Amino acid sequence: MAAELFIVATPIGNLTDMTFRAVETLKAVDMIACEDTRHSRKLLDHYGISKPLVSLHEHNEGDRAAELAGRLADGASIALISDAGTPVISDPGFRLVREAVARGIRVTPIPGPSASLAALSASGLASNEFFFAGFPPRKEGERRRRLEQLARLPATLILYEAPHRIVPTLEEIAEVMADPEVCVARELTKVHEEFLRGKASAAALTLSSRGEPKGEFTILVAARPEPKEDLPVEEEVLALVRTGMKKIDAIKAVARNRGLGKREVYEAVEKERRKPD
Repeated sequence: MAAELFIVATPIGNLTDMTFRAVETLKAVDMIACEDTRHSRKLLDHYGISKPLVSLHEHNEGDRAAELAGRLADGASIALISDAGTPVISDPGFRLVREAVARGIRVTPIPGPSASLAALSASGLASNEFFFAGFPPRKEGERRRRLEQLARLPATLILYEAPHRIVPTLEEIAEVMADPEVCVARELTKVHEEFLRGKASAAALTLSSRGEPKGEFTILVAARPEPKEDLPVEEEVLALVRTGMKKIDAIKAVARNRGLGKREVYEAVEKERRKPD
């Protein structure tokens, strides 16, 4: 096999989701780059694949990418896999792909499982336009600012989240995005696969009531409706308050949706309130 870098998708849970082409490719290459050699060895043993493994993860990607690109330049064929799903998508590998492209080495995708697309296809939310945002920031302040930015997008939003942060993230989505419709996908393709559909606040409450959440989570947030420009801002605020949202949160939501300052919206609401009956 000539020098070539293969980006090979692997199962996100159910081992039988491995494609025939993926198995054939992994059997044919000279070596396989993966995040965790022990984890990947279990998958390869299941399919009778015996190839040299080399680790490529977030802590060594800089040096290892240059090393592997050198081997590609010398004529080696290499497959890149992640612990689960499609490599490079919220996983290491970007630097290796960039190095290969820069050296004129062919890069070939071997498509297959992807948690984001699997969740989107079964979510029941609009799929004609979507935005994949990966993992939100871990720190609360940074995460909130990021969600405020994403709230302006007129497309279905896709996020990944860790189990110990899933509830606070859903609560912040409810607050920042005016409690939108969501679909929370848990443990996709595994025995305990689950979809929670409804308001973000309800999903957060359901998960928190179970104790410590477990599993891998994909969050899909319904595209925000276009702002009702023909509706006065104060009426839009009141409409949100009637749904149970706090007044200050409703003001923030309307300000974000319309690209206005919070003070401007607040003053409009106060002016309406002071009008004589």
